[in-house]
Amino acid sequence: MEIGVPKETKDQEFRVGLSPSSVRVLRENGHTIFVETQAGTGAGFMDGEYVSAGAEIVPTPEAVWHRELVVKVKEPLTTEYKFLHKEQILFTYLHLAADRKLTEYLIDCGTSAIAYETVEQPGANKLPLLSPMSIIAGRLSVQFGARYLERQQGGRGVLLGGVPGVKAGKVVILGGGVVGTEAAKIAVGMGATVQILDVNVERLSYLETLFGSRVELLYSNSAHIEAAVKDADLLIGAVLVPGRRAPILVSRELVKQMRPGSVIVDVAVDQGGCVETLHSTSHTNPIYLDEGVVHYGVPNMPGAVPWTATQALNNSTLPYVVQLANLGIKALAVNPALAKGLNVQNHRLVHPAVQEVFPDLVS
Repeated sequence: MEIGVPKETKDQEFRVGLSPSSVRVLRENGHTIFVETQAGTGAGFMDGEYVSAGAEIVPTPEAVWHRELVVKVKEPLTTEYKFLHKEQILFTYLHLAADRKLTEYLIDCGTSAIAYETVEQPGANKLPLLSPMSIIAGRLSVQFGARYLERQQGGRGVLLGGVPGVKAGKVVILGGGVVGTEAAKIAVGMGATVQILDVNVERLSYLETLFGSRVELLYSNSAHIEAAVKDADLLIGAVLVPGRRAPILVSRELVKQMRPGSVIVDVAVDQGGCVETLHSTSHTNPIYLDEGVVHYGVPNMPGAVPWTATQALNNSTLPYVVQLANLGIKALAVNPALAKGLNVQNHRLVHPAVQEVFPDLVS
């Protein structure tokens, strides 16, 4: 099969769909890989490394997009819509619940679109291709949050770990899944006071075995959210409802009650976000002030650490890419987890969760 790897076009997105080592595996399986020139440069992978692995370097996006299988990292932007077509399998993060325009275009063009974030192991309730980026985003959320709490960055001047004689900063995490757990690890390591809120009692019990008394674990309801958010120095949104838009848990009225210069980092922004006042930003312009609170809403946070993130992503995606390359769309019949990832096919929206978001687009 011919596989195309385009250079990412999202603002400061330096990850790449396939690393040179992944290309080598695919070549060993008899496939031909076309990589857009400098697609991996931002992640530290030079064109020469791809050539050595067996890829062909091509000078334009057109030369990679018309291949049978296109492997990316982030969803196609409007400038890339023209490259989508019916005979193509697209394998990438899509987050369609927060992007009606892309959803409509994928339906119109007939591309078979498989989303990393909805590939799900049946019965295991695990999202194997979302997990590695969730780990990275969770860890970065505290790293970035600590930075923007600095006074020179617009924050209230709080050191999360405190110092002897001065209390530590307070980190509140909405959601105890992979993102929330990883955020808590970093926040605890920094010496912050940490609260995690979640609606899953079993998950809270697991987190107790993980953190013990170092983290306060609360059942997530409106009263607990209100009390915790008001007192937070750093609020992290870590809510995930697979395939669906994230629910709004923090209203504008509640944001108004936060201390001026507090920081909100919403990792759920690529699924619409769980904070009413937060909207998508970019690595170029990552923050803005609203109601006196610093808001950070970059939807591709792992793009800040592309060398690490590309390899972590490839470690998880490569077996699925090999299967798609070997079997084409028939791989979905062989691998139930991969079949769960299918969002659009034959001009139809097929993923149940996304159908619930856009019922008028269901034929």
